[in-house]
Amino acid sequence: MHVAHIDYYFSTLSVFTYFAGDRLEEIAARHGATISYKPFDIIALYDRLGVARPADRPEGRKVYRMQEIKRLKAASGRPTNVQPAFWPTNAAPSSYALIAAAKSGEGRVADVIAALYRATWEEEKDIADDAVIGDALKAGGFDPALSMSGMVTGADTYARNLDEAFAAGVFGSPFYIVTDTDERFWGQDKLDELDAYLATL
Repeated sequence: MHVAHIDYYFSTLSVFTYFAGDRLEEIAARHGATISYKPFDIIALYDRLGVARPADRPEGRKVYRMQEIKRLKAASGRPTNVQPAFWPTNAAPSSYALIAAAKSGEGRVADVIAALYRATWEEEKDIADDAVIGDALKAGGFDPALSMSGMVTGADTYARNLDEAFAAGVFGSPFYIVTDTDERFWGQDKLDELDAYLATL
């Protein structure tokens, strides 16, 4: 049986990645696929691509985004704050912690990701705060001290993830690449297509 591998590029600021939940992990488990978690600096990517940052987008795009978030909230039933108190915030500390968690291999990275997104979009917490990050690490079964001990490695990998995202043609979050075939899927609404594609391999 062929074992597919998925590079999962995402920003801890992304509301659309929040709505993706843990469906990627469910899909990967169903097909026996492996996942590399690659949090990256999405604002820096926008700058590198020469596209507008969210705050600088045309008004019509901003209106559409808010309508889409409200539709996703209604469809998912999740208690989403569509304009959270701590968004945007500094995504680097939470990303460093995720990188350290994935490297340690102790717990479940998907649970850390879920806790971070809940903190922003449901609990009105700042994911740049050390205590919030520590709680998210604990929720995934990791030592909360990883947020400090993994900082240097996390920073290096975070920068490398940005370079790799740019080189791989990533332009948003969430972004999934089946590395064996370079098949790419952008957005939480493409997870069904990813599921179907993996079934063909």
